[in-house]
Amino acid sequence: MSNQELEVLGQECCPGLLTAPLDEEQATELSKVFKALADPVRLRLLSMIASRAGGEVCVCDLTPAFDLAQPTISHHLKHLRQAGLIDCERRGTWVYYWLLPEMTDRLAGILTRPAGQPLAQTAQKPAGAAS
Repeated sequence: MSNQELEVLGQECCPGLLTAPLDEEQATELSKVFKALADPVRLRLLSMIASRAGGEVCVCDLTPAFDLAQPTISHHLKHLRQAGLIDCERRGTWVYYWLLPEMTDRLAGILTRPAGQPLAQTAQKPAGAAS
């Protein structure tokens, strides 16, 4: 994801999802990040990377936690990198990964309702309407 694409997701240029509708470009870019997070393996990988003491983790420490081949783990990590959620660096034989907190902060900002503001009023269902 380019810096410009990341900027589209930033709080400065687009309002929170709960305060104003996203435009088509914002929704397209944001959907790529959510698509990357929609897979349970990727979500676990992101959690393992983000919660690691020291801020980074070797792929050799991630792979044993899953009943998957190393190339499959690498494939999932690639999706997280392409979504701008993590970054990595090769050191000899191993690749080390770390969280990019700017993206998770942006996601949090987009999904957070400003404090003290109620959600937009929803239309009332007519009496007897099915739920």
